[in-house]
Amino acid sequence: MSKVAVVVTDFVEDIEYTSPVEAMKQAGHDVTTIEMEAGKTVEGKHGTKITVDKSIDDVKPEDFDGLLIPGGFSPDQLRDDERMVDFVKGFLLANKPTFAICHGPQLFIQTGLTKGRKMTGYNTVRPDLYYAGALVEDKPVVVDNNLVTSRTPDDLDQFNSAILDQLK
Repeated sequence: MSKVAVVVTDFVEDIEYTSPVEAMKQAGHDVTTIEMEAGKTVEGKHGTKITVDKSIDDVKPEDFDGLLIPGGFSPDQLRDDERMVDFVKGFLLANKPTFAICHGPQLFIQTGLTKGRKMTGYNTVRPDLYYAGALVEDKPVVVDNNLVTSRTPDDLDQFNSAILDQLK
């Protein structure tokens, strides 16, 4: 059983949070939702209410085995907070399983660690990844060592499967 952090805030793409989290929990993994404030309720773009388990101030990458970054407008907001960027950077530097879908890879750009990494993302995020030095592919799921990225909710079945493979 792995401990997986999920960074999220308001306007997350609901299904990109709920589907992977449900898949991980059903597989026996422990999932912790992280935002700026513990106990806060964030709301997805389509109304899903998510209770935050831990504040970013109370966690560190060493506490977890993996990281999930759902898409929507959440990643763009989170990348404006240096604590979130440093948290994500810690997973990439430690080569821990890291998963991002849709707009989630925007947080990778902020870390400065995209150069030479294979990844994908939402249509409008792929050019940003390219300009940040990533090797961008337009596929449902791109796996680069332990970095797993995906494009849209249409790719969730393949994304979830790749997540569970990484957490074995």
